[in-house]
Amino acid sequence: MGCECGGLTEVRHDFRGADAEKLKALFDARLMFRTGPYASGVWRYKELIDPVLDEAHIVTRGEGNTGLYDCGPAARHAGVRRVWLKAQGENPSGSFKDNGMTAAVSRGVAAGCRAVACASTGNTSSSLAMYAARAGLRCVVLVPPGGVASGKLAQTYAYGAEVYALEGGYDAGVRLLNRYGASLGLYVCNSVNPFRIEGQKSMIIEAAHQLGWSLPDWVVLPGGALSNASAVGKGLLEMKAIGLIDRVPRIAVVQAEGASPFHRMIASGGDTLVPEPAPRTAASAIRIGNPPSWRKAARVLRETNGVTCAVSDDEIMAAKRVIDRVGIGCEPAAAAGLAGLRKLAEDGVIGRDETALVVLTGHLLKDPDAIRPLETEDARRPIPPEELLARLAARTPARA
Repeated sequence: MGCECGGLTEVRHDFRGADAEKLKALFDARLMFRTGPYASGVWRYKELIDPVLDEAHIVTRGEGNTGLYDCGPAARHAGVRRVWLKAQGENPSGSFKDNGMTAAVSRGVAAGCRAVACASTGNTSSSLAMYAARAGLRCVVLVPPGGVASGKLAQTYAYGAEVYALEGGYDAGVRLLNRYGASLGLYVCNSVNPFRIEGQKSMIIEAAHQLGWSLPDWVVLPGGALSNASAVGKGLLEMKAIGLIDRVPRIAVVQAEGASPFHRMIASGGDTLVPEPAPRTAASAIRIGNPPSWRKAARVLRETNGVTCAVSDDEIMAAKRVIDRVGIGCEPAAAAGLAGLRKLAEDGVIGRDETALVVLTGHLLKDPDAIRPLETEDARRPIPPEELLARLAARTPARA
């Protein structure tokens, strides 16, 4: 799914005849659907995602429809005027990958494919396994040895995928599937699949719809394989060209310090990514040393006057605590966006009076090991009822 230039294949639609006001009315009308493809927060926007796909081939779990939360504590943590959190962990498999996977698998079904495959750090595998199960397809998943959060692997097993731990990890898996996938009869659904990018555009299209087609100053998101940056940028530019939005927000891509080859390239002014051979971060979903979509992401930054930054695991976990304690929650990688927003505001890149939409890519329960340290001795050691009542009474405010 690559081209001779070394980049990835891209889907291009002809939107010259699109009528923004008619599309807005159509998308509003589809909000009433509770079943069928148009109940999906992806296929609601079919005219922008895959206008020629036959509806009979759509494989959906009602994905999208994720919450957009105006979050004061997140804004105070970041030091900016206002922050909205787009909680993609509310998707059926628990991550933003569902937005893209429904589109990719639907295209595979339309093409008559019988087996799908991916290399994954976790979220892609659980999403693909879910859609493959819905469509009755064989699913092959390649994972890094010992490098995938237990919650994500559990999902992948439960949906019936064949899981193989591959020497060399995620990057080796991508290379293997790109080279041999077609000859093995496998329809590859990594971010090299252009239809996944089309589906993932719906994240920002839905957010724009939720905000009355007027977006904040910035869109901030974690960067691993960089398909999300590519998709969000493409969606923004297409909405602007159609007339659905009046202006394009700036994009900020945030990587973990131990897995930040894209940030290093952008910060140095380079135009060629140097892979990180041994990526390290507790945020396993973005522990990727050679992101396949880096060229597209670099183009998106140029077209949106975007920026990058890298944050430490401590900064990620501090942001995660804020998101968890407001009742939304996310996995560590998802919190990288808020951590990066804070860093960019501290550095003066993002103004204190500006606004931002932060994409939370995965659910709190995706990585249960990350929250296990929060377990207290009181939760492990049985307490006699009398002792418990005394302790609770001591913490109860006196009535006036």
